[in-house]
Amino acid sequence: MSNKFDLFNILIGNENDSDYKNKPVIIQGITGSFGSTHTKLMKDYGTNIVAGVTPGKGGQSFEDIPVFNTVAEAVQNNSIEISGIFVPAPFFLNAAKEALDNGIKLLVAIPEHIPVIDAIKIFEYAEKKGARMIGPNTPGVIVPEIMKVGIMPAKPFTQGSTVVFSRSGTLMYEVSYILSNAGYGQRICLGIGGDPINGTNLIEAFDLIKERDDIESVVVVGEIGGDAEENLAEYIISTNFSKPVVAYVAGRSAPKEKKMGHAGAIVYGNYGSADSKVSNYSKANVPVAKRPGEVPELLRSKLKK
Repeated sequence: MSNKFDLFNILIGNENDSDYKNKPVIIQGITGSFGSTHTKLMKDYGTNIVAGVTPGKGGQSFEDIPVFNTVAEAVQNNSIEISGIFVPAPFFLNAAKEALDNGIKLLVAIPEHIPVIDAIKIFEYAEKKGARMIGPNTPGVIVPEIMKVGIMPAKPFTQGSTVVFSRSGTLMYEVSYILSNAGYGQRICLGIGGDPINGTNLIEAFDLIKERDDIESVVVVGEIGGDAEENLAEYIISTNFSKPVVAYVAGRSAPKEKKMGHAGAIVYGNYGSADSKVSNYSKANVPVAKRPGEVPELLRSKLKK
């Protein structure tokens, strides 16, 4: 996928845009119990949710947000590029395709248990459409104190110049809360997603922010399983990534060859082990915290250099 995709422009726009910090968002699955709960929380946070989509519920409203039967109807009178998808996993494929076919450029795919083949199909379809998917099985994305599309609580996040990319939702909240209390606010926090297929992997996430002057440092929250962290370490070395990076890897004491929570968190032999990830990060000059509480200390040390 092209690195020219401008995540910040999609989410909040540029300062000379008339709708800067107020980009319109639709929610697919807005009337379900999960979608409705988080739609209210997103709206209360300041996210500009202009429409919801639930087939068969067109003409209704929720929290003064109009509900439509189709994405085509929802975007008809609005220039909308963001969709938060809260539909049950069996309906994800059709919902995501419908969004991409109607001009959506950023899919935030919240549901878990999406079939791998469906995630692959949407990943490839988004590429063809010049769009991007975050997730699936992601807590979403938040630009602190401006907007969020996802299920993350508001309290852990404060505005600043550090980025948090995380493979774990709850650890994204915890690490961000620790950073906030230590005085390191966040420019953006993004959940990579816990499934084997990620619409936006760690390397692609780094590509999205590497040239931004408003970002000072990056914190990566990883976990055992897969080779995402190993590949990221190689990327940092090969691109001479200039921003300070600090990492935390969850699951150091987990038994080998046992799946731990996420579908992607499984270790075979040394493949995907914490030792492997820490070793590769060391080669890339990325310090790895032994516990979340150490992250600000390591970040402070990196920023002083």
